[in-house]
Amino acid sequence: MTVTVAVGGFYGDEGKGKIVAFLSLKDSHSLAVRGGVGPNAGHTVNFGTQVLKLRMLPSAVVNKSTKLLIGPGVLVNPDVTLDEARKYDATDRLIVDNQCAIIEQKHIDSDKSGFLASKVGSTGTGTGPANSDRIMRIAKLAKDVEVFQNYVNNVPEIVNSTIDSGNDVLVEGTQGTFLSLYFGNYPFVTSKDITASAICSDVGLGPKRVDDVIVIFKAFVTRVGEGPFTGELSPEETVSRGWDEIGTVTGRTRRAAPFDFELAKKAIMLNSATSIAITKLDVLYPSARGVTNYEELDSSAKGFIEKIENELNIGVSLIGTGPEVYETIDRRVK
Repeated sequence: MTVTVAVGGFYGDEGKGKIVAFLSLKDSHSLAVRGGVGPNAGHTVNFGTQVLKLRMLPSAVVNKSTKLLIGPGVLVNPDVTLDEARKYDATDRLIVDNQCAIIEQKHIDSDKSGFLASKVGSTGTGTGPANSDRIMRIAKLAKDVEVFQNYVNNVPEIVNSTIDSGNDVLVEGTQGTFLSLYFGNYPFVTSKDITASAICSDVGLGPKRVDDVIVIFKAFVTRVGEGPFTGELSPEETVSRGWDEIGTVTGRTRRAAPFDFELAKKAIMLNSATSIAITKLDVLYPSARGVTNYEELDSSAKGFIEKIENELNIGVSLIGTGPEVYETIDRRVK
């Protein structure tokens, strides 16, 4: 039995969806449970000929035998959640915790104007105002919403009983460590903590139940929205390097910078990482595209991975070498 928590190490957009999808397929988890804020974070998964764009469901949706749970700490937009479940044929695997707070239209409207929109660069998905209502104890909960009547259950009980039965559990975080309300560049942050300990709290997992914490970094750093950004490149330089990207939820151009070793060290500390994953190695080293065996990487790509391991003093267990789920090098000890 293994409980694995996967979280982002920078500002989001690290490729968590791809890594979680790979783990769900490779390790055949009984269930995957999502923590985090809500539909303000998007995970893109390229699986065969499919391109899945997820805002509420765990990225383990690609494994048809994996149950998909949403923990009580997560804000839920009913329309987004059920639309995704129907689109990806997952309605029979979806469980929403009774106590998930509901994002209403008033929250979305509030999020698209004022301080959050103009200064922080909010996604406009309603999560900040909905979390505010939750703190004030006036938010509606999933158990009170009719459209969820066939999906609600007690997620912490299900997760812990699954572990007690000797089955593997995969826990998926959202966004990135330095968008945390407590550890990021306040006020240019999200509306709660999203480090590994907070993600576990979101789904009802105590700290002694976790075996592995995989912190995911991209081979370069990107950030959507406002806030300080060390090493930021100009838009022209970003394009010339081939690092230009568009946010899954916002559609906004991502700001870019080279890999930040100091920031990565802080993320490893804050999340108590047991290993790290590096994605988009092929963007820095095109020769790495599609490689699935570490020994087949050229010396420059290997050198980059070795530099990361030496400077951060932690092993790189997974390496993304292309957008497709299986374009991944798995270096975990079997």
